[in-house]
Amino acid sequence: MLHTARSVNVVERMAGMRFAPHRTRLPQLSRRSRSTVLVAALALLGTGVGLGTSTGAQASATPTYLNANAPVQARVADLLGRMTLTEKIGQMDQEALITVQGTCDWGGGLQLNQQCLHSVLVDNAVGNMLSGGGMPPAVNSAKDWADLTNTLQKYAITNSRLHIPITYGIDAVHGHNNVLGATMFPQQIGMGSTWDPALETKVEQSTQKAVKATGIDWAFGPVAEVARDQRWGRYYEAFSEDPLLAGTMAAAAVNGIQDKSSGSEVAASVKHFAGYSQPLNGHDRVPADYSARYLQDTILPAYKQAVEAGTMSVMADSGAVNGVPVTASHYLLTDVLRGQYHFNGVVVSDWGDVRNLQTAYHIAADYPHAIAEAVNAGVDMAMEPTDAAGFTKATTQAVDEGLIPKWRIDQAVGRILTMKFKLGLFEHPYVDASQADAIVNGADTGLSQQAATESSVLLRNQGKTLPLSSADKRIVVTGPSADNMANQLGGWSIGWQGVPSGTTVPGTTILQGLKADAPAGTSIDYQPDQSAAVSDLKGADAAVVVVGDGPGAEGPNDHPNPTLDPSQQALVTALQQTGKPVIEVVVADRPLVLGSAATPDALLMSWLPGTQGGGAVADLLFGKANPSGKLPVSWPKAIGNEPEFYQQLPGTNSGTDSGYSPLFPFGAGLSYTSFTIGAATPDKSTTGRGGSLGVSVPVADTGSRDGDLIVPLYASQPVSRVLAPPRWLVGFTRVHLTAGQHTTVHISVDLSSLARTEGDVNGAGPQVVEPGQYTLSAGDALNATKGGSFTVQ
Repeated sequence: MLHTARSVNVVERMAGMRFAPHRTRLPQLSRRSRSTVLVAALALLGTGVGLGTSTGAQASATPTYLNANAPVQARVADLLGRMTLTEKIGQMDQEALITVQGTCDWGGGLQLNQQCLHSVLVDNAVGNMLSGGGMPPAVNSAKDWADLTNTLQKYAITNSRLHIPITYGIDAVHGHNNVLGATMFPQQIGMGSTWDPALETKVEQSTQKAVKATGIDWAFGPVAEVARDQRWGRYYEAFSEDPLLAGTMAAAAVNGIQDKSSGSEVAASVKHFAGYSQPLNGHDRVPADYSARYLQDTILPAYKQAVEAGTMSVMADSGAVNGVPVTASHYLLTDVLRGQYHFNGVVVSDWGDVRNLQTAYHIAADYPHAIAEAVNAGVDMAMEPTDAAGFTKATTQAVDEGLIPKWRIDQAVGRILTMKFKLGLFEHPYVDASQADAIVNGADTGLSQQAATESSVLLRNQGKTLPLSSADKRIVVTGPSADNMANQLGGWSIGWQGVPSGTTVPGTTILQGLKADAPAGTSIDYQPDQSAAVSDLKGADAAVVVVGDGPGAEGPNDHPNPTLDPSQQALVTALQQTGKPVIEVVVADRPLVLGSAATPDALLMSWLPGTQGGGAVADLLFGKANPSGKLPVSWPKAIGNEPEFYQQLPGTNSGTDSGYSPLFPFGAGLSYTSFTIGAATPDKSTTGRGGSLGVSVPVADTGSRDGDLIVPLYASQPVSRVLAPPRWLVGFTRVHLTAGQHTTVHISVDLSSLARTEGDVNGAGPQVVEPGQYTLSAGDALNATKGGSFTVQ
């Protein structure tokens, strides 16, 4: 989601401040009582309509769309038949919270404006609201978020003719990250380092619980793009450079966000479909150019997995692909998403992107034609997000002029209403605000620390510097991110670009974690100044230096030169020159070219580990936890090698770094114990092109500690009709092994993961599994153990 520079200045300044509370509270009642009270209130208003009634004589007099026992399809058809064109168009519009706050145009404070509420929710019948990065209520607490959404929901239901509830969306990308007091988890790139889909599902279940407690029912995530260009400002929002790992984690996220076991569901929005992550020059929202083969074989598979997990919505890519803005791409939004993937949910645009078809991309002469381009391509809802009246007028004109057929309006609105019925909004539109703080504040901190622990990747450990021993009595801690929660959280944390200045977010910094975890008799000396740290280290046992980059999001966070800042490289070098062990912890949103800081005694990548990251890093350094994370991306060693990824196709240039030549390869990661991974063996030597293949891999913990082992499984082709990478991921598993344990893990390979697009340079052939021989291997991308082969007939 994009925000203008003007929005950053106002929203981020307000996000961390506390204002005089605006509290329009509903009675705190049970779900059934709240529904009953609402039915009675609507009857008193002379509507004769009960929201979600379902029993007895009352149900027989209730319109079908308000009958909770009626099939969703029947409820949608009944409600569509009662709606005016303006009411339908309102359902296709999503407006930002700032349109009903203050002066309703980015200024005037955060109090709700009654006149603007009426204009947006009644005059223009808007059916969907959102908070962009930041955009809080007048007081940023869980309870006040719940009061806000209850107030908006009540206003929409009470004052609209048909009493249709709204959806409320938010970017909950690493926990309920807009809310002060909420637990924040590692960002997606860190979760990709866990290679643990089950853990990702648990993290998203926790997020769902917190989001729903505040009355929000739509989470804009997960990101299903592949991370292949370290310059891109949203790199950390992707799980992996590999389509299978990214897709598996994205599907796990969808399962968690939309988990029904809690009794209340939140809609996921897989984004940004598709091809967003590799803009031509590395800058956010610059057009991308892909071959048809690369788009089909590399970009789209992760989305297919996430869609097949059942996501209720998909957010369209803001960018252009191969010269066509995705918001206007019938091929991607309809032919692929609907036709090939059988998606039947809601497609929503990103921030302002329908209007951008006119103002930025110039493929439409005016707003009505821009709306027609988007809607006819497959967009069901426009994140407008600041001009409800303009959207209503322009869409009405587009329909009146025949630019958009009425059946397409009904189709889009039907999908939106279906999502609302599935979310239970007609039966349970409100939440108990009095419970929000208890549900959200400090929830699942143990899960957050587990995720931060599993996501951290140990990349160097010369002379077994780690874990720190009982003989290390004095440890010097330094570096700009040692005691910096904002750096630890990254973007999308209270504010869009990160924690606003002056805002304190509860959590544990790395310095605080080290102090809390230090064994008795061990002192932690914090020295933020380089000269003081170097001087202190001369009389100490070891140094922990925490380096990296600061928070950011989207365009402002693009880094054409993703290198560790020279001053931080100099700090690491100065510490090393003392001759004492130097442990470097990197807190960053992407792999940074480390330069002279690339060879400390120990190197731990903790990514953006969340509010409990300090405890996780401390546990790893002191040996209370055993590192298990593995890189989900490749780590370049020099500027100019980006984009770098392990599936780089072979060429004829044998010069320096012309092939895959990372500092640390995809799948790299050390442990405090030692493992062996044996040869992978398929369960059959010959197979057809469909179904799955079972593969067995012997593994062992050959060290003296228990540990978790991640086993990546790759396939390769000795001969192929189109270029194939040296190997590509076809499966993986994570297994816990006790010291000395030998076992065999079993991985199921979906044979569709072998498919590639046939044909010539134009990529005009079908995507098929090519007959012939395939070889298996297991391990990291450069050091995989060669295994058995099988033949596809």
